[in-house]
Amino acid sequence: MRSQVPDVTVVVATRDRPGLLERAVASILNQEYEGRVECIVVFDHVPVRDLVVPVGPNRALKLISNTHRQGLPGGRNSGVDAATGELLAFCDDDDIWLPSKLARQTALLVHPEIGAVSCGLRLRGPGIDKDRVLDSDFVYLDDFLADRIMEVHSSTMLVRRSVWAAAGPVDEDIPGGYSEDYEWLLRVAAQTPIAIVREALVIVDWHGGSFYFGRWAMIVEAQRYLIAKHPELAQSREGMARLRGQIAFALASGHRRTEAIKELAAVIRLNPLEKRVLATVPVIMGLMTGERALRMAQKRGKGI
Repeated sequence: MRSQVPDVTVVVATRDRPGLLERAVASILNQEYEGRVECIVVFDHVPVRDLVVPVGPNRALKLISNTHRQGLPGGRNSGVDAATGELLAFCDDDDIWLPSKLARQTALLVHPEIGAVSCGLRLRGPGIDKDRVLDSDFVYLDDFLADRIMEVHSSTMLVRRSVWAAAGPVDEDIPGGYSEDYEWLLRVAAQTPIAIVREALVIVDWHGGSFYFGRWAMIVEAQRYLIAKHPELAQSREGMARLRGQIAFALASGHRRTEAIKELAAVIRLNPLEKRVLATVPVIMGLMTGERALRMAQKRGKGI
């Protein structure tokens, strides 16, 4: 008789990416995990379509519509509404889970004081195939106040349902859904340390483009929303410089030069070594567009 292992629900929010979606779902249903795995695919205000993916024993596939606000946050919240698992996870519709992901992560959740687990990831796309793995066993709230910590990606997260309930759902009010994952992680980390499996168990499709290219005004609004919602971010000068550096970059990219210069001055006062200063100055001077600067960073597996 197999030992009792918790049921896991994995939510995949999607819109108009059928081939990539089926690849993601197959990687979830093919996990080397003894427990039940339920995959809920949430179609974001588009018709629900059938998926050609084998569903084996102890596996379930549900296809539903987003009943919340349109966008990724609403899709994830709709999926959790329909979830039956004791543990909750998310996977972007263009990412891939390696077969041992759930088994490795749930092994850490036997400790009752651990409420969430992440793992390393592999960036894979044109010109890049690179592992990003943390060298620590835990990530805490203070770590997220200082840095976004790219390695703790939404597709790597596995949380107890009790942690979800305490932290609250994904914020559907954040403008454009921008930084929704980071905002949610701040609330999760306030409830529990996030344990880390020091191995790349998720492949992130790093395609070098971005849904947010050119949406500079929305990025400015979203980052200011984030700062206003989480006053604890001010505890870290480096972290606040990073966020305001992103605002300065977006202002410069959106041709709001005077505002960008004023924001950049605040960034320098917070942290003269903030790397986004060097990325923003050429954009302010008209030597480079924001889109080009962002593409150059993405080719190195980074963001701005």
